[in-house]
Amino acid sequence: MKCKNRLFNDDSAIELPINIVVMLVVGMVALAALIAIIPPPTKNMSVDIQESGLSTSVLTSGNTIIVDAVTAQNPLTILVKIRAMDPDGEPVRDANVVLRGLGGVATNSTDINGETTLTTNSAPIEFGANQNEGTMDLTISANGFYDYEKTDAVMIIKTK
Repeated sequence: MKCKNRLFNDDSAIELPINIVVMLVVGMVALAALIAIIPPPTKNMSVDIQESGLSTSVLTSGNTIIVDAVTAQNPLTILVKIRAMDPDGEPVRDANVVLRGLGGVATNSTDINGETTLTTNSAPIEFGANQNEGTMDLTISANGFYDYEKTDAVMIIKTK
């Protein structure tokens, strides 16, 4: 009988359920804090190459630049105007834009209208000895958006 009274009068087992409840509440608060610091989901962006051309000529709409054989003998400086928009039609600001290919590179950031003009002034493009056409790849990255990558975004064609 003495053992039986000791078992029923022992209050030390009551701490276990209270500890479990406290750990569960603390764990839920920690999980809520982690979820709160997760950045918002990323979105896709749409990119439009508005105009392109040689820096010495008038820009034309689209992404194709046609140069004659005489002009193509020298390193070429090209200009490309680009506009980046989100799915709601709002401009993507401060996006880093890189256009590279044919040995040339152009970089810039979009303005408050989501537009930028890229020029290959510092790293002009050049055609190889028997090369009559080439392409440049476009990469755009901005916070809150998936990176936009387009191979063969701009085509340069040399006529004979």
